[in-house]
Amino acid sequence: MELIIKIMGILVALEFMFIMYLETFATTSQQTGKTFHMTKNDLTDSNVQLLLKNQGIYNGLIGMAILYAVFVSKNMSELLLGIMMYIILVALYGTISSKNISIFFKQSSLAVILLVLLLLS
Repeated sequence: MELIIKIMGILVALEFMFIMYLETFATTSQQTGKTFHMTKNDLTDSNVQLLLKNQGIYNGLIGMAILYAVFVSKNMSELLLGIMMYIILVALYGTISSKNISIFFKQSSLAVILLVLLLLS
C-alpha cells in the first residue's frame, strides 16, 4: 500500500507542477488559455499575468511539499493527509466561487483518491 501511496503522491505533485508551469512559465500559451478558459487578450494583460505567476508559485510549492513528503519526510502519511485535505478544500472553494463543478474534479480527483488510500492504510 505504501508504494501505491507514493506513486499517487508523485502523480498529484506532477499535476501541481504542471499547473505551475502553465501559470508561471507559459502564461500566454494556447494550453493555458484552454485550461483556464481564458482568451489570449486575458492572458496578455499584465495584471492577469502577475496574478497567474503568483498563483503558479503557490501551486509549485504544493507540488514540492508533496515530493518532500514522499521522498524525505519520516511522517509521509500525516503530511500527505494534510496536503490532500488542503487541495480538496481549495478545489471546493474554486467550484463554489466559480459555480463550475468541473474545477473540483479536475483539481482534486487524484487528491481524493490519495486521501482515501491514506485513510484506508
